[in-house]
Amino acid sequence: MKSKILIQRYSAPCGDLWLGSSGDRLCLCNWTVEKHPGRVDRRLQRLLHAEYVETPSDLTQEAARQLDEYFRRERRTFDLPLLFAGTSFQKQVWQRLLEIPYGQTLSYGGLAARLGQPKAVRATANANGANALSIIVPCHRIIGSDHSLTGYGGGTDTKKFLLELERE
Repeated sequence: MKSKILIQRYSAPCGDLWLGSSGDRLCLCNWTVEKHPGRVDRRLQRLLHAEYVETPSDLTQEAARQLDEYFRRERRTFDLPLLFAGTSFQKQVWQRLLEIPYGQTLSYGGLAARLGQPKAVRATANANGANALSIIVPCHRIIGSDHSLTGYGGGTDTKKFLLELERE
């Protein structure tokens, strides 16, 4: 029998997101319109042996409340129990993303160096792109070494919006 990931839609000023919880941890904050449709959903459902059920949970509602505060510039970090579904390397990358301060950016190469694997830039970029917890785990803060707004699941316009929100 499959377990359940309880999901609810969240309307952000820069696009809609799906918020999802599995048990007592948030496992999903992903764009409804994304660069690689279904990739995050398929991986999450496979790794957690779960199916989506569209019904809010206390945790997805708390995530929505904290996201509202973030978009009003009242919150710079999130206080939510997180569930990372991925390889050990991906989990290391996502953990490092949480260490990038609000309003700051880091290159893919800089992130790889922080992991102690400076030659693993491409693997780091792929792990960054596999993040199922957009905004909350701030993958939007990773930019190209030339300061370009390289790929982002929610699109580069959304990435630009989030970085400008944090800079003002």
